[in-house]
Amino acid sequence: MSEKKWEKRVAYLGPEASFTYLATKGLFPHDWHIPYKSIPECIEAVSEGKVELAVVPVENALEGSVPLTIDYLYHESELFVTAEVMSKIQQHLLVNKKFAENKEAIEEIYSHPHALAQCHKYLYYNHGGIRQTSYSSTAAAAELVSQTEDRCIAAVANFSAAEKYNLHILEHNIHDFHFNHTRFFVLSKQNTKHGLVPLQAQPKTTFMLTLPTDVSGALHQVLSVFAWRKLNLSKIESRPLKTGLGNYFFITDILADEEEPMMKGAVEELIALGCKVKSLGTYYTYVTPE
Repeated sequence: MSEKKWEKRVAYLGPEASFTYLATKGLFPHDWHIPYKSIPECIEAVSEGKVELAVVPVENALEGSVPLTIDYLYHESELFVTAEVMSKIQQHLLVNKKFAENKEAIEEIYSHPHALAQCHKYLYYNHGGIRQTSYSSTAAAAELVSQTEDRCIAAVANFSAAEKYNLHILEHNIHDFHFNHTRFFVLSKQNTKHGLVPLQAQPKTTFMLTLPTDVSGALHQVLSVFAWRKLNLSKIESRPLKTGLGNYFFITDILADEEEPMMKGAVEELIALGCKVKSLGTYYTYVTPE
């Protein structure tokens, strides 16, 4: 199909059948999905106007935040979050069908670093002597396995990747914990919410902020700004500023719309305290079907 027949161009961390692809397809079923090889490439595609939106992973329930996403949004881009997508993550061990009956022959296991970490116990107890190699995405690892017939390698990836690349699922559900979900940000140049409002919608706003220097109790003062206004923080996390040891910025998720009077007052007070505040905008949370 030609580009004109699609509503929007949406970048995602590919290739097709990655978890990011599934999240993208779930929220944008009728748009043009364009795979990129890395998170920075997805973000830059929006910044440079190559696409209208990008979907990138930001946090996993087991392994925590995706530093590359957070750091790139703080240091390298001026984009906004228009929505976040919550997806259930189920990891499987995949091999080329040529080696379907030869489990003991596996020489190397490929996947995204987070996926390997999510399956740490399984891999340690069942394949402890086998080298694990980080790859750009779970789907890219599955694609590599499908193209490799001269040696038995495996990938940690999802069911969709097994189907897409015609692989054999050697072991199902190898992630260490049942509750394994990932958050994905939908990024845009425009500070607007995704058009379709979910049921029981709770607006969420993400701020990135730095504390005033050489001020005792600065973090306590910042938290008090939200506390006395009864603004609920669902997350606060520090990341290195990359300017020296002990220098950090904070990413905070607040369960409120940034246009609310209390939120506007909070931003004014934070600036008065000497904080630098970068807003990623207000958005709703969407859940992809299992």
